[in-house]
Amino acid sequence: MSEIRAATVLPAKREPVTLHTSDGLRLVGELALPPARDPVATLICLHPLPTHGGMMDSHLLRKASFRLPALADIAVLRFNTRGTASAQGTSEGGFGGGEAERYDVAAAVSYAVGARLPGRWLLGWSFGTELALKWGLDAEADIEGAILLSPPLHRAGDADLDRWEASGKPLIALVPERDDYLRPAEAKQRFARVPSAIVIGVDGARHLWVGEPYVRIVLNEIVRRVNPAAPVPLPTHWEES
Repeated sequence: MSEIRAATVLPAKREPVTLHTSDGLRLVGELALPPARDPVATLICLHPLPTHGGMMDSHLLRKASFRLPALADIAVLRFNTRGTASAQGTSEGGFGGGEAERYDVAAAVSYAVGARLPGRWLLGWSFGTELALKWGLDAEADIEGAILLSPPLHRAGDADLDRWEASGKPLIALVPERDDYLRPAEAKQRFARVPSAIVIGVDGARHLWVGEPYVRIVLNEIVRRVNPAAPVPLPTHWEES
């Protein structure tokens, strides 16, 4: 048995994908599927702010793709929004300030629908939570809900929260105790517009969720929501074949 560490890559069927936006751009992405079974749920990952280093390889999203297909039968779709670069390549276009990215979100959801990926959830982190809140309901019938990591609620406002309340879709926010932008007490006040929303404060955590204990908290909470049948907490060791 080997311990699952920050750089551990568990088995999965991984393939590069290209997303096509309705305004004519090609976006670089990757789909990771469970190695031996069909997925029971899907994460569509929306990364942090690209002008501050956010990309599809931002560590929480990368670790989700490295672990959750094998540990929880969850498909993980990651991609670079317009103009964003990572080791997988650079998506066409330029940063749209969170507005033009509506087409990127739609392209990712459309790809997941076309690939018949089940139980589709948006997983946003920081800037990605703004995209989920602002544009995730444009394809309302095609997603189950959204999980928000470190939501700043800068670009997304009360009108966006009101739309989520009206939709009835689940909304779960994980808020670090020491976040740079929005901390748990204020988050609970802001998300009060969505009485069904679940706001979870995480003691000791910061905006970037650095440290394996915080990564495990995040991944366990994701699995608890999108695949309740999976054992939680997730294993911390893996038997290599």
